Amino acid sequence: MSQNPQDPAGTTQQFQRFQQQGQTERSGPNLGLIIGIVAVVAVVAVLVIALLALG
Repeated sequence: MSQNPQDPAGTTQQFQRFQQQGQTERSGPNLGLIIGIVAVVAVVAVLVIALLALG
């Protein structure tokens, strides 16, 4: 029984398709990152307002 070595990562065509999909999906801004930054800024603003109101 002969063993044929196989590329565990798949074929070249599969990799090229994967790479093209990644480029098209990442062309726009990352929505999760933007929402996270806005949430952090909102929390910091609320904390600053609360500290100013108490002081």
